Amino acid sequence: MITRSSLKHLRIPFSLFLLPVFLFALAFTPNLNEERLLLVFMILHLFLYPSSNGYNSYFDKDEKSIGGIKNPPKVTKDLYWLSLVFFMIAIVLSIKINLAFASMVTLYGLVSMAYSHPLVRIKKYPWLSWLIAGLFQGYFTFGMAYAGLSDFGWDILFKSHVMIPGLLTSLMLWANYPLTQVYQHEEDAKRNDLTLSRKLGIIGTFGFSASFFLLTAAGFAWFFLSKNQENILWVYLASMLPVVLYFLIWFYFVKRNPEKYANYSWAMGMNTISAVLLNGFFIYYFLENTQIMQVLGAY
Repeated sequence: MITRSSLKHLRIPFSLFLLPVFLFALAFTPNLNEERLLLVFMILHLFLYPSSNGYNSYFDKDEKSIGGIKNPPKVTKDLYWLSLVFFMIAIVLSIKINLAFASMVTLYGLVSMAYSHPLVRIKKYPWLSWLIAGLFQGYFTFGMAYAGLSDFGWDILFKSHVMIPGLLTSLMLWANYPLTQVYQHEEDAKRNDLTLSRKLGIIGTFGFSASFFLLTAAGFAWFFLSKNQENILWVYLASMLPVVLYFLIWFYFVKRNPEKYANYSWAMGMNTISAVLLNGFFIYYFLENTQIMQVLGAY
């Protein structure tokens, strides 16, 4: 029997926060196909990511707020099996595209399982977990989505036109990743998980993320200018301005009272505003970069 708590722990709406990576890959897809687009979207956002969420929730057994759930219900055994079923569905559906894409989906799922599984538990290693989470949720996911959308194989991950934008998405995630841990210090300490945010401290976490946000902005500025897309750069900077303002306001309050303001509500607010604006920007970029807007304007 599938319990309501297990369905909640899948955190399907939380996939919104990783959608920008998919949309960015979509903007460069040379073999755009409506059926593959829908299939890759479903595989990643309705099955693979929820599977990862549920599996990690099962082993973490958090009692306080986690990403997407302010008051997580107690996990039950069916969550473990449900997460594996979702993983299997993701793999089976990905075979419909090609075996290479299916193997990428499988690797992503196994790495995400290792993040919280007690035999490996990458989560307890601060720098390694930061590196792997950003690399797989950014660059690898970008390449995986690109391969699935275009019906390509593993070799596409090592092409410069995939590696460069893929690494830019990793920069975004490396900047934001420690902020997602800043309100979980107490829970992580109970399990002896020395996350990067615990290692850096609350103030150090904000300083670290700020430096990577600047690096990300510089990287995207270089990328758009190198493609002679100065107008796109201005839209990107305008989209990120509210995120920067939110971050600075949050940081101001945190410096005054870290225990009070380094909390779930502020962190989820940061994630939500950045996800909404990035999704909006990358939809716009997809329409512009594929010249769909120009085609529609001709009619």
